[in-house]
Amino acid sequence: MAQRLLKRRIRTDMTTRIRQPQVCVLGSAEPGSKAYDLAGDAGELLARLGITLVSGCGSPATRVAAQRAQAAGGLVVSIITEADMPAPDWPATVVIPCGMGDARNLIMALAGDACIVIGGRAGTISEVCLAWLHHRPLLPLVGCGGWSDGLLENPPDERQNSPILPWDSVGALESQLNELGLIKSLGSSMA
Repeated sequence: MAQRLLKRRIRTDMTTRIRQPQVCVLGSAEPGSKAYDLAGDAGELLARLGITLVSGCGSPATRVAAQRAQAAGGLVVSIITEADMPAPDWPATVVIPCGMGDARNLIMALAGDACIVIGGRAGTISEVCLAWLHHRPLLPLVGCGGWSDGLLENPPDERQNSPILPWDSVGALESQLNELGLIKSLGSSMA
């Protein structure tokens, strides 16, 4: 039931859409790990699908997702905890320094039509719980270790506020984005 209502809210006629879809990338993974590599692939996929990537760009995984999205010509919005603008090489098209510290996690949770969750630590858990409370779909990376691995079996609570759609490859992520109505059609955007 919740998933059907959510689809109705997200799904629009793509020919009349004014605002392009936005997906938050949350989490952490270290360079050299499978999760890190998939984070970069996810960023590139979002760009190729015309989906704005929203991220803090602070962890290695979220930063590589942003870098790969930009390299593929995508739009990246970075919401950062600091009040000051970051260095000019920050991987974002638009930077929003909120100066709110960890309270920024609520903005992150609300900024996307869905949230990709990769690995994760305490900050990621707080963002996921806030996204859950506000009915944002969660797309956890599974099979790579980390907190996102168990999200499907252990949701934030029993309310079933939003769908949890796991993925373990870029093709599976694309299918889940299509299921949510965030892309026009399921095509082969990445080899």
